[in-house]
Amino acid sequence: MLPGYNKHINSFIVFLGLLKLEFGWKKLSIGFLSLVLFIKASSQQGQIDTTLTNQKDVIDVILKVFKINPTKSDSTRQNKKVQFSLVPSGGASPGGGAAIVTALNAAFYTGPVSTTSLSTVTFSPWFSFDGKFVFPIRQLIWFPNNKFLSKGDTRFMIYPQETWGLGGKNEKEKNVILDYNYVRVYQSLLKEVGNNVFLGAGYTLDYHYGLSITEDSSHLPDISFYDYKDRLLNSTVSSGPVLNFLIDTRRNPINPDGGFYFSTDYRFNLDELGSTDDWQSVYIDIRKYFSFSKKQKNLLAFWSYYWGVVNGNVPYLDLPSIGWDYLNHSGRGFQQSRYRGKHLLYFESEYRRDISKNGLWGFVVFSNLHTTSEYLTDRFVYWHPAAGFGVRLKFNKISKTNISLDFGFSKDFFGIDLALGEIF
Repeated sequence: MLPGYNKHINSFIVFLGLLKLEFGWKKLSIGFLSLVLFIKASSQQGQIDTTLTNQKDVIDVILKVFKINPTKSDSTRQNKKVQFSLVPSGGASPGGGAAIVTALNAAFYTGPVSTTSLSTVTFSPWFSFDGKFVFPIRQLIWFPNNKFLSKGDTRFMIYPQETWGLGGKNEKEKNVILDYNYVRVYQSLLKEVGNNVFLGAGYTLDYHYGLSITEDSSHLPDISFYDYKDRLLNSTVSSGPVLNFLIDTRRNPINPDGGFYFSTDYRFNLDELGSTDDWQSVYIDIRKYFSFSKKQKNLLAFWSYYWGVVNGNVPYLDLPSIGWDYLNHSGRGFQQSRYRGKHLLYFESEYRRDISKNGLWGFVVFSNLHTTSEYLTDRFVYWHPAAGFGVRLKFNKISKTNISLDFGFSKDFFGIDLALGEIF
């Protein structure tokens, strides 16, 4: 049994209880319908794509080793309703220590390929050998002909995290490790109201509890927590409705070949629904993809988001912070939570290119830039750049899922990221 397991078993029971309370019959009906669509993913996926015979992926390599006919295999694989991708690996956990990471991705169509976007369900649990544990499930399910979209993020985390306080200027050595348990439930249902335009609403819950400062706390007096210092270790709940607006012309969110993405989420956290304080926030996400070839991956991608507090008293761990975007993908080259404030502005660009003609190998180069507002003035003063490169290995050519291995660096940090699919 892992060290620390007994300490946190009650936390997992609390998590299960919260899920039971949260998902009433209305949300269960949405979840059940999504599950039915997942299981009954439409077999009407169009004619067999013969161009895939010229493409190679990890599965083809394995089949070649076992001397299985690749052409026959391609036909069989394309007729499968769900495409799975799996990457187990080791890595470092936040706060230090070795971790075992597994990423499982299921991709499928619920309707005709020509009029329905690719749906995905991602499950990427990991645990470390000192009792840390993360259990996340995310879904992006497009209903037939994109009439509706169900999107969600449910996770339970036993999570140590370095924190440097508020603002864009702090010393790397002056931090503390904040250990806490975290439950997240984000669920929304959107309806198409125009060509690739969607409106919807949902519910969001962030629950942080069991907070403590572990290991060395000698830097605590030197960190700029401002008026959060006296309530840093308090349990907090942020609960309330969210309004969603979306424009999405991409057909494959795992590995876009082009298109445009614009999303706005406006969140209300209400004490009537259990929130520690009333507060509101907005999250605006914009992405654009320019493809220069129809035969091979040769693409330039841009991503920017603004995440800001509109009003109210926001719990410390719910404030905008680098690496805490919805998918935890921003800020390659920075430690997660390195900078935190009431407002965060982020920019990233990435060039993606196939190395091999068969699409098995590829590479990316990227750069990003972000700033967080100063706590007392709400002004953007300090800007933080990072850059890096990565390698791509095609795991599943049907769903176009890549294994992504990225190396990012900034002035005081170097990080390695392993993922399934593109970062954005």
